[in-house]
Amino acid sequence: MRILAPSAVLLAALAFLPAGGTAHAATRTAERPALSVTTLDGAQFDLAAQRGKWVIVNFWATWCSPCIEEMPALSAFVASRDDVSAIGLAWEDTEREEVLEFAKKHPVKYPLAQPDVYEPLADFETPRGLPTTYLIAPDGRVAKRFTGPITTKDLQDAIAAATPAK
Repeated sequence: MRILAPSAVLLAALAFLPAGGTAHAATRTAERPALSVTTLDGAQFDLAAQRGKWVIVNFWATWCSPCIEEMPALSAFVASRDDVSAIGLAWEDTEREEVLEFAKKHPVKYPLAQPDVYEPLADFETPRGLPTTYLIAPDGRVAKRFTGPITTKDLQDAIAAATPAK
């Protein structure tokens, strides 16, 4: 096993920054983030249009084993609830055709999009690990952020915790 020197690790991390070395990503996720992306099937997904529902915003990649493992559970959760929608964001610098091919082999019940990693999303912090998932409350605020794989129980618990008592 080869151990990289700290300077090599820093150089590898800098390789993910856009040209010029300055990222345009949010330094932290907005309290009520905006998101409008074109999905892989050419439709438009607008987070603001989802108000009134819980929304799962899931950053993933085709090479990420935990991402792939959680996708069926996320899909089943979305399909089982009328009050939940989701968007999967393929966070990787790869050809669109590769992501489309992946989506054919791993179908889900929610739309997928591939934002440009070199033009990070303005209202979401650039993920530091994958999968990264945000649960957006019906009023548009971030209810919970998860780093690492999640389960339907995690989502149910987060929704229950963020739902005001009646």
